[in-house]
Amino acid sequence: MRLSPDKLPAHLRKTLAPLYLVFGEETLLAQEAADAIRAAARQQGYSERECLTVETGFEWNALQQLASSPSLFATRRLLELRMGDVKPGDAGAKALIAYAARPAEDALLLITVGKVDWQAQKSRWFATLDEAGVVIPALPIDARRLPAWIERRLRDKGLHPAPEAVTLLSERVEGNLLAAAQEIEKLALTVSDSSLTIETILTAVGDSARFSIYDFVDAALLGDAERVARILDGLRGEGVEPVLVNWALHREIRTLNRLAFACAGGCSLEAALSANKIWEKRKPLVRQALQRLTLSDCRRLLCACSRIDRCIKGAENGAPWDELLATGVRLTGRELLSNEKSP
Repeated sequence: MRLSPDKLPAHLRKTLAPLYLVFGEETLLAQEAADAIRAAARQQGYSERECLTVETGFEWNALQQLASSPSLFATRRLLELRMGDVKPGDAGAKALIAYAARPAEDALLLITVGKVDWQAQKSRWFATLDEAGVVIPALPIDARRLPAWIERRLRDKGLHPAPEAVTLLSERVEGNLLAAAQEIEKLALTVSDSSLTIETILTAVGDSARFSIYDFVDAALLGDAERVARILDGLRGEGVEPVLVNWALHREIRTLNRLAFACAGGCSLEAALSANKIWEKRKPLVRQALQRLTLSDCRRLLCACSRIDRCIKGAENGAPWDELLATGVRLTGRELLSNEKSP
């Protein structure tokens, strides 16, 4: 059974499954989910805790040996299998499937794993654990879902934030969920009035947002010019090389150009998306971009990326970061004021 981290507390108040799998690259969510399971297990009498850490050369029969060994000090045990980013391999897959088929009667098994790609999630061992217990994905929270996540946590702390305060806090901690949790804890301890205003956020919260070059491209595809500018400023402040930003931008615009060319030749957009193997989760972003961009627009954007590359290499005059901003904003369907034609 798949269960989101925010639904886990309600589940644990009702019952405990024989095994739990917590996976994903969002460290804060993974840690909180595992801690909640440990706490619920203690409350239900699982007083003994034994851990196995999977490393290179790990002997997977240790899992079955641990599960079949009687407890020395307690009638119920919490067994933890910490896999980190190590893939189980054939031996591990067989061991996990075997355990899921016959879980230990006196034990609850908690498995923690790092990032698990889509291919691994379709594997037999993953599907078997999903059927036998509860799987909690600790995945990054994107910019669209972050305000709701922040507001919920603020209200859990007894704070009553104004909508604009939630928006500002989201902008200041985007891409850094640990910083978001820390800032919320700090606000809960230091704010005397439970009503949280934008002035409070401006005074108490620094800018801890972290972005990737892919966040920049996605914001441009979504048509959010303000966010494009904010992300690009953050990347520059973090010391990201402009050549990497241009690489991501150029790659996306090449894809848009291929799709626009196919559509101009009579191909449907859906067929073009399939032919170019666009990931399902990226299709809405690409569709939105192509609703406002023509084939000529895409070609001009390709030329702009080439100009940025020449500026970076010193073969043409121009400031790479300014050119990246202008091109990113053009991809949103807008122009910088300095580039707009006079009416």
